[in-house]
Amino acid sequence: MKAILPPPVHESYERHRSQLAWQIILPMVLAAILFIALVVLINIATFRDNGDVGRWAAVSTIWISIPIIIVSFLLLAILVGIAYLLIRLLQIAPVYTGKAQDFAYKVAGYARRAADAAARPVILLDSIGASIKALLGRN
Repeated sequence: MKAILPPPVHESYERHRSQLAWQIILPMVLAAILFIALVVLINIATFRDNGDVGRWAAVSTIWISIPIIIVSFLLLAILVGIAYLLIRLLQIAPVYTGKAQDFAYKVAGYARRAADAAARPVILLDSIGASIKALLGRN
């Protein structure tokens, strides 16, 4: 038989329980009640005897399209900024890319000369050996 120990009751635990009720649960319940009341109010106003369904549909469409318009303007601003930066970069880039290309050609030339210099003794010895074999008539 295992004994069941009660959970420790600390001041911080009690404060957490109080904050859970007042800062999380209560605002969620109030928001849900407000949302349900708003839905009921809109239904009453719309579907009464002479309710104007078309007007409410237009209002709903406006409220749905406002966030899309705001996000679209933000994306447009970002796109315009990127285009402007690309124009500025293309005005500057050819000078520095030309310098970088010249530097890369110089480095490639130095690397080729170093590789040829390192291989020259081996090639020279192989060619001398081949000449001696040809003179002596061995295959």
